[in-house]
Amino acid sequence: MSQLIFELSKPGRRGVIIPASTTPHVSFDASYTKDDAIQAPEVAEIDLVRHYIGLSKKAMGVDNGFYPLGSCTMKYNPRINEDVANLAGFTQLHPLQPEHTVQGALAAMDHLQDALCEITGMDGFTLQPAAGAHGEFTGMLLIKAYHEANQDYKRTKVIVPDAAHGTNPASAAMVGYDVITLPSNALGHVDMDALKAMLDDTVAALMLTNPNTLGLFDPNIKAIADLVHDHGGLLYYDGANLNAIMGLSRPGDMGFDVVHLNLHKTFSTPHGGGGPGSGPVGVNERLIPFLPNGTIIKEAGRLTIKNAPHTIGRIRSFYGNFLVNMRALTYILINGAEGLKEVSLNAILNANYMMEKLKDTYHVAYEQTCMHEFVVSLEKEKANHGITAKDIAKSLLDFNIHPPTMYFPQIVNEALMIEPNETESKETLDHAIDVLIHLYSLIKDDPQALLDAPHTTPVKRVDDVRAARNPILKYKESESSDSFFVIE
Repeated sequence: MSQLIFELSKPGRRGVIIPASTTPHVSFDASYTKDDAIQAPEVAEIDLVRHYIGLSKKAMGVDNGFYPLGSCTMKYNPRINEDVANLAGFTQLHPLQPEHTVQGALAAMDHLQDALCEITGMDGFTLQPAAGAHGEFTGMLLIKAYHEANQDYKRTKVIVPDAAHGTNPASAAMVGYDVITLPSNALGHVDMDALKAMLDDTVAALMLTNPNTLGLFDPNIKAIADLVHDHGGLLYYDGANLNAIMGLSRPGDMGFDVVHLNLHKTFSTPHGGGGPGSGPVGVNERLIPFLPNGTIIKEAGRLTIKNAPHTIGRIRSFYGNFLVNMRALTYILINGAEGLKEVSLNAILNANYMMEKLKDTYHVAYEQTCMHEFVVSLEKEKANHGITAKDIAKSLLDFNIHPPTMYFPQIVNEALMIEPNETESKETLDHAIDVLIHLYSLIKDDPQALLDAPHTTPVKRVDDVRAARNPILKYKESESSDSFFVIE
């Protein structure tokens, strides 16, 4: 097992020479200072480089392996996006600069907003939300503000399908709504009879993604939208699966009133490992007055930033994660309208190709033409042989393939949700198909190999319960000379 950077530390060893400070000395009150030295590791530059390069080789990422993580769209991030985001005209800006000195940056933001409006069929966008879930929360705040502006305070419920992403009910609850679960029918679509029974004048919105997490496009979407609108509610679009419909269909044309987008999924910006991200929110015309502070508009021939008349307030500092947004704009401009359509067509082709090749081996939960992803179930294999979806997922790591999303959506028992996305070649897909079929053969031939997997990773099968109940959250300095840090 690799040593921690602290365990490589040797007293007096250093990898940098810090120049003398040119900053004038400033005295602080003693209550704001500390006498103890910072407990930083003392290592040479070569030790530091080897340590972190070694860690990077052990990390699974889209740059070094197939990553079919369902509903996450782990596509390759083109390096030209990074080149544009690193342009000095972008990186050397300060958010407090006067507007007349950053007209180029404002024009780029305005261009991105217009492009997202065209792609989704919305009338206005905000780039402020810092992630998809943050965008969901923003969208629900907009919906609540709209109803309250109409003095419609009796709308206290939000309908969420049972196949929805887990952030949907969480976002609705955070805004103060009661969440009502909408069941799926036998085909994996919205149960129309159940929806009709739920709708009344207390429903604020229906949250939906189309295609859904089963990878299925709901053919009743216009009827669903009409039903919700006829009862005075709004329709919210979870944009996590937009990668399947760009240039083919638009949420606005389906009847959605609010949409959030995950730029790290659909538009190839980095996932970030917790940040920075970006989750822009689009709205139709009647919700534009409620957009967050910092709306970009043209005034007297110049771009300026104003607050919407009935704004929900500030969602994030300044104007969102600007450089992440510039990466997405680069991706959109390079692909163009026809290129984005081709992206979705190839994503659909890749998913259906894999599903067709695997359906005679694995049980496909909903065996119909899918969009960008599909779901297989290991329920029978668990019952008959004791092999679970997790066992197959863990075994994939030995073949440098990241596991698909496991146990989601929850309406499919022992689920593996597979999304190959459009950036993977047929050769990569064929290799993954061969591996999955090989692993399935082990269920009867050598089940212990699956139960013990992974065999080749730095960390083998972990104890999930222990990891959840006794997580190692931090380390502290050891009083023993034998160990620099100990687990706390």
